[in-house]
Amino acid sequence: MVNKSPCHILLLEPYYGGSHQSFLIGLQQHVECRFTLLSLPARKWKLRMQLAAPWFAERIMECISEGAEFDGILCSTFLDVAVLRSLLAGQGIQLPLSIYFHENQYSYPSQTPDPGYLQFTSINFTSGLCADQLAFNSQYNLDTFLAGITRYLRKTKDMDLRHLTQVIADKSTVLYPGMDYADLDAGQGEEEGEEKELAPVIVWNHRWEHDKDPETFFTTLFELAPQYDFRLLVLGQHFQQQPEIFRKARQVLADRIDHFGFAEDRREYARLLRQGDIIVSTARHEFFGIAVLEGVRSGCRPLLPDRLSYQELFAPEYRYQEQGKHSFKNRLRQLLNHPEPLSQAQAKELTQCYSWQQVASSYQRWLEDLVGF
Repeated sequence: MVNKSPCHILLLEPYYGGSHQSFLIGLQQHVECRFTLLSLPARKWKLRMQLAAPWFAERIMECISEGAEFDGILCSTFLDVAVLRSLLAGQGIQLPLSIYFHENQYSYPSQTPDPGYLQFTSINFTSGLCADQLAFNSQYNLDTFLAGITRYLRKTKDMDLRHLTQVIADKSTVLYPGMDYADLDAGQGEEEGEEKELAPVIVWNHRWEHDKDPETFFTTLFELAPQYDFRLLVLGQHFQQQPEIFRKARQVLADRIDHFGFAEDRREYARLLRQGDIIVSTARHEFFGIAVLEGVRSGCRPLLPDRLSYQELFAPEYRYQEQGKHSFKNRLRQLLNHPEPLSQAQAKELTQCYSWQQVASSYQRWLEDLVGF
C-alpha cells in the first residue's frame, strides 16, 4: 500500500501580524499538511481588502509558472476572494479555497460613522459566497456574520437574495484558532520563593483601542482606587494613536502601576502575566479572546462581559452583566475584597481545550475535506 503524500495548502495572508500571524504559525506546526505561505505586512487593512487580491493573483501565477503545484488555498478575510478567483480563473487556475474568519466587518464597532462601511462588509459577503469552505474562530463570530448578511440583503427591495444567507451557513463551521501555551507554561514555578504582591494585581492585556473599551476599565479603577488597595499591569499592543484615557490613567494611577506598555519579549510578557490575580475585559467586541486565555493560563481569574465570544469560552461564574448588582464595578469590588487567583490545575482545565494539541485534528479534517483527500 502506497502512503499518500500530505496535501499542499497555499496560505495567503494580507495582514501577517498579531493573531493572524500566530494562527498561521501554529497551523503549520501542528497540522500535517504541506504549506506554502505568501504574505504581506500587517498594515493598512482597508487597502489590503481592496488591493491584495490582484497582488496575490500575480504571485500565484508566478509560482505555478515556475512549476509549483497546490491542492488548495486558505486565506483570511482581508482578501477579496471574488476578485482573486476570477483573476486566477482567467488564467485557467482552479483551486479549492477556504477562508478563516478571525473577524467579520458586520459586527466591528466603528468609532465614528463610516460612509465606506458597506464596501468592506460586502467584500466579506462576496468572499464567503465565492469560497468553498468557511471557518470561524467562534460561534459568536459566525452568528454575527450571518445576522449581518441577513440585514444587508434586506436593503434591496427588488432583488430577493435572502436565501444566500443559508447558502453561506451551509458551508460554514466553527474552529477555535488554537493556542500555543509553551511560552506561558515554560516559566511556571520560576517565581517560587519570591515575595508575592500582597495587594491584588489587575491585568489589562488587550489592544489599546476603542473597541476594547478602556474608558470603562480605567474610570472604574479611578472610582475604586480611594477604597481599595490594588496593583496594575497594563500590557497589550498599542499604536502611535491611542485613546486619551491611557495617558490619564498613567497619571491618576501612577502609584499603583507595576508595568505600563507592550511587552515585546514573550518571556517577559509571560513573567508579568504570572504576577496577576485578576484579568479583566470590558470589550465592546471580541471574536475569540486570545489575550484573556493567555492570562487565565498564567493563573489570573477572568472577569468578562456576559456576551460576545466569552459566553462560549467561560462559565457564568467568570462573567458579569452590564447592569445591576452583577455589573463590572460590583464584581470587581468583590474580587478585590476576596482575591481568588486560579491554581495551576484550574488554569489548565479552563484553557487546555483550546490548545493546538486539542484542535489540530479538526483542522486536518477540514483541509483534507477541502481538497478531497
